[in-house]
Amino acid sequence: MAQVSGHREILRRRCRWVNGPLVVGAGPSGLAVGACLKEHGVPFVILERSSSIASLWRNRTYDRLKLHLPKQFCQLPKLPFPDDFPEYPTRNQFIDYLESYAAHFELNPRFNETVESAKYDDTCGMWRVRTTAAGPETTNRSAEVEYICQWLVVSTGENAEPVIPEMEGLRKFGGRVIHASDYRSGETYQGKQVLVVGCGNSGMEVCLDLCHHKSFPVMVVRDSVSRKRAYSPFLLCELIAVFAHQVHVLPREIFRKSTFELAVFLMKWFPVKAVDKILLALSWTTLGNTERYGLKRPSLGPLELKHMQGKTPVLDIGALRKIKSGDIKVVPGVKGFLHGSVELVDGRVIDVDSVILATGYCSNVPSWLQVKAAFMVEYLQDTDLFNKDGFPKQPFPGGWKGKSGLYAVGFTRRGLSGASHDAAQVAEDISRVWKEETRQAKHIVACHRRCISQI
Repeated sequence: MAQVSGHREILRRRCRWVNGPLVVGAGPSGLAVGACLKEHGVPFVILERSSSIASLWRNRTYDRLKLHLPKQFCQLPKLPFPDDFPEYPTRNQFIDYLESYAAHFELNPRFNETVESAKYDDTCGMWRVRTTAAGPETTNRSAEVEYICQWLVVSTGENAEPVIPEMEGLRKFGGRVIHASDYRSGETYQGKQVLVVGCGNSGMEVCLDLCHHKSFPVMVVRDSVSRKRAYSPFLLCELIAVFAHQVHVLPREIFRKSTFELAVFLMKWFPVKAVDKILLALSWTTLGNTERYGLKRPSLGPLELKHMQGKTPVLDIGALRKIKSGDIKVVPGVKGFLHGSVELVDGRVIDVDSVILATGYCSNVPSWLQVKAAFMVEYLQDTDLFNKDGFPKQPFPGGWKGKSGLYAVGFTRRGLSGASHDAAQVAEDISRVWKEETRQAKHIVACHRRCISQI
C-alpha cells in the first residue's frame, strides 16, 4: 500500500527532465558551478529556494561585514573583482559582484523552488529531485515539480542553516534573543547590555559593532559543558562545543600584508606546523598575549586546526583592542539563564537586556538528500560522498565527487577559493561524460514518458 501511495503521489506532480546537471543552490558555489559548466557548453538548471541569488549574503549578514580575505582569494572562476573595488570588499560590493557574475555568464536560477527530497533511482539510473514553490502556492499540488537528472550538484554550502544551542533557562529569559544571522546593526541596542554567545569572527565583529553603537557587549568564549544539543529549522544535531571553544586570534594584516596571503606564501616553503609557529610568533608581536584577556589558544596551530577540524581563526579588525580596554567584557561560560539575567559558570550573575547567539551554522543536506531510491523515506545517514552531518567524507581536495552522478561544491571549509576549485573540477568531470553521451538523451527521455517538459 505504501508503494501504491508513493506512485500516486508522483503522478500528481509535474515532471521535468533536465538535459544536464541539476545544481541545488544559487549562492557563490552554485554560481561558480554554473559559470564553469557554461564554459564547457554543458546545459544545466540551478534551483534556489529564495527569491534571489546569494540569499545568505543578502538576508543573513550584518551591515558592517567585509570580506575577511583579500579580494583575489575570494573571486569566483573566470571573472575577477573590478579593479576599483577595495582590497576587502564590503557586503554590498560582494553582492554586486555576484549579480554581475550571474549576468555575465547569463545564469538564470529557478527561484522560489525548495528541494524537499532528492533520491537516486536505481531502476532508471537517474536522480529524482522533488521541489515545491515558496509562498502561498506551496500547499497547491500543482506547484510541486519532480526533476529527473543524470547529475546532481549539491551547492547549498556549509552555512545553510543557523545553529541554535539548547541552553538552560533561555526560554524564561524574557529579553530579546536572536541568532547572529538576524543581526543587522547595533543601532537598536544602544545603551543596552548584550550577551554575545560565541567568539568566532561573527561574535567578535558583532561585539565590535555593538561598541560602535554605544552598547555594552559581554562575550562568552567557553562553556563548562563540552557537548550541546543544537537545533536548526530542519535538523536536530549534536555538536561538539558549538559555542564553547578556545580560539586563535590573528591580526588581519601583519606588516601591512594580509595574514592569509602571508600564510599561503609560507606554505610553499614550509610544512603546516612550521608556518603555524611563524604566524603565532608574529601575532604575539602584534597582539600580545591574548590569554591574558580570556582568549585561550588551542593546542593545535591555526592552520593545522583549520585543516583538521575546519575551525577558522579569528582575523582581528579591532575587537581585541576593545577587549583590552574593557569595552568588550569576556566571560568564561553560561550555566543558565534567569529572567533578565544570566548565571555564569563561575557563579556570577549579570543583568543583560538581550542575547545574540553567534553559534554558527550547519549544512542542511541531511534534511533532503535521501539514501534510498523511489518510495522510501530514509534520509541521509551516510553515503559514499556525504557523512551524516552533511559534509563530504573526504578532505580537500578530494571531497567533490561521489557515485551515481552526485557532486558537492562549497563544503571544503576553505572559503570561496575552495568552492571555486571544486566548481572547476565538477564542471570538467561532468563535461567529459556529457560530451561522450550527447546522443543518450533520446534513450533517457524514452524511459520517462511521463515527463511533460524537457529543460
